[in-house]
Amino acid sequence: MRLLISLSVIIISALTAGAQSLIDNLPRERPDIDSIYSEITDRTSPYYYPRLMEEFERNDTTMKLDKYRRLYLGAMLSEDYDAYRPSAYQAADPSALLNRAMLTRAECDTVIKYSSAALADNPFDLVQMINLSRALRARGRTSLADIWNYKVRLLLMAILSTGTGTDEENAWFVIEPQHEYILLNALGLTAKKHIFIEPCYEYISVADAEGHNLGGFYFNIATPLEEYWRKHPQE
Repeated sequence: MRLLISLSVIIISALTAGAQSLIDNLPRERPDIDSIYSEITDRTSPYYYPRLMEEFERNDTTMKLDKYRRLYLGAMLSEDYDAYRPSAYQAADPSALLNRAMLTRAECDTVIKYSSAALADNPFDLVQMINLSRALRARGRTSLADIWNYKVRLLLMAILSTGTGTDEENAWFVIEPQHEYILLNALGLTAKKHIFIEPCYEYISVADAEGHNLGGFYFNIATPLEEYWRKHPQE
């Protein structure tokens, strides 16, 4: 898993810092997955999933946290959802380019082309959103880069809105394992150790920027696990 931690920290921390007051006052509520399913499958609901995805894909920045929360968590309830499906574009990933401070125009165009294709395959690949935003900004397309920054920030806030991460009861819900690490990076933390706790929790111990241990956070992966075993019973 190529997270490009240093770049992810720089980019996402900037996004989070820009909304720090909003994050500090963020409402936290454990998701009711059954209720969310009812909302996103109801054609009369403002959270009807096809409309949410249409707004998201046309870069509608009027979408707020309530819609992003249903959009993010609702992704787990689609028939083709599989949190552990490898990316169709992984073999051709040009992520090594992002390790350099400066990219040429051609290299930026390569990242934009690859990341856009990867996001068409998986619209919630936060790593590719970050890569795309950086390449777009380097090419002078700042307005579009800002839109992708907005998407990343609201998706991270959707995760944060699911709990506090302090214990199993208040664990953060994620739809993909990589999102656990990206969220922690966004909070200025470094993951140290990962532990799976039955039946459906992951605990990640963390350190701050100076390397001081700060305990850890809990993530709830019940639905990703349920969907994986339902679709891959042979495993």
